[in-house]
Amino acid sequence: MTPDLFLALAGFALVTVITPGPNNLMLMTSGANFGFRRSIPHMLGVGLGFPMMIVPVGLGVMQVFDLWPVSYTILKVLSVLYMLYLAWRIANAAPPDGAPKSGSKPLSFVQAAAFQWVNPKAWSMALGAITLYATGRDIAAVLWVAGTYVAMGCISTTTWTVIGQQLRRLLNRPARLRVFNWAMAALLVASLIPVIWT
Repeated sequence: MTPDLFLALAGFALVTVITPGPNNLMLMTSGANFGFRRSIPHMLGVGLGFPMMIVPVGLGVMQVFDLWPVSYTILKVLSVLYMLYLAWRIANAAPPDGAPKSGSKPLSFVQAAAFQWVNPKAWSMALGAITLYATGRDIAAVLWVAGTYVAMGCISTTTWTVIGQQLRRLLNRPARLRVFNWAMAALLVASLIPVIWT
């Protein structure tokens, strides 16, 4: 990996992880509802889960879709169903009094890491990064891509969670928090439109 190629990869990784998408909407919502500290497992699940997904994708998981096309349809259906479930969780994250529900909690590390496998944006990012920056699919190039995403993921997950945490000041009234949660849930559902229509 040459310095020029690495800088291009770092820029690509930062742009793809920091732009709005399902992970970032959920992190912002978690920061707003639960604060930064309680959202750390969720942040780590996103920040490490996506790079952990890149490695098998880079080493050939995509060939499964070529060999067994119905697996892509199954992945699409699972993605839509799970994102609808997460949208429901976001919409109902806080009760009318604004305090977190007794059973309400942010995503765990495992839940956030597993979400990467049904996140359409994550699949697009992984395929784009591997296609552009690990063209030979050798393990060293794939690990460079994954490692770069770990670093850029730290910046993104921290940024979006802090934005959510800062929004707590504006969401100090139950009605505002309810509207925010429903708006974030609606945006998450809206992010499914490209997946459903392709």
